[in-house]
Amino acid sequence: MIRVFVLDDHEVVRRGLIDLLQQAGDIEVVGESGSAVEATRLIPAMHPDVAILDARLPDGNGIDVCRDIRSTDPRIQGLILTSYEDDEALFAAIVAGAAGYVLKQIRGTDLLDAVRRVAAGQSLLDPAVTAQVLQRIRRGVRTPPELAQLTEQERRILGHIADGLTNHEIADKMFLAEKTIKNYVTSILAKLGLERRTQAAVLAVRVLGGPRL
Repeated sequence: MIRVFVLDDHEVVRRGLIDLLQQAGDIEVVGESGSAVEATRLIPAMHPDVAILDARLPDGNGIDVCRDIRSTDPRIQGLILTSYEDDEALFAAIVAGAAGYVLKQIRGTDLLDAVRRVAAGQSLLDPAVTAQVLQRIRRGVRTPPELAQLTEQERRILGHIADGLTNHEIADKMFLAEKTIKNYVTSILAKLGLERRTQAAVLAVRVLGGPRL
């Protein structure tokens, strides 16, 4: 039997997923939750083979949960389930070690197949996309000299600042905690020798071009 944990904050969706999985015959649902914080605590204790993780949750996101549980037990395969086809989310999912990234519009039979495949150790992520992401991490993008001292993650956040996004909006877009974004912004300002966020936004627009919205 394939042991599965289901994380989704919408009870109706969660119940539907559980019913679908339990009817498969070869899958056992060992736990469920609607909370990222609760799931991060429960999943390692329940030792599922696969954790189906909703990408967006009121108290966090499934990608952070994937990262946290795999740092505790890398044998657990994370399958990110989302309503949004988002390059940022896909990038974050790959970096977090997810084995798969599927849209909620997926057919039931295809979701069952996805669970079986990741449980068997297969990846549902396009190898070409994964290679691009890993290459992007290793080499980074072409960096303007004014921003050379920033990490790639800091440059991405600076770009979002140029777009006028708040820390909360950046955190939601990048699947990171708002506190983490706040720390990044503090680091960006220090490295650029700036005092205010608006100064960073002006610099980013001048150097990167934008805003991009």
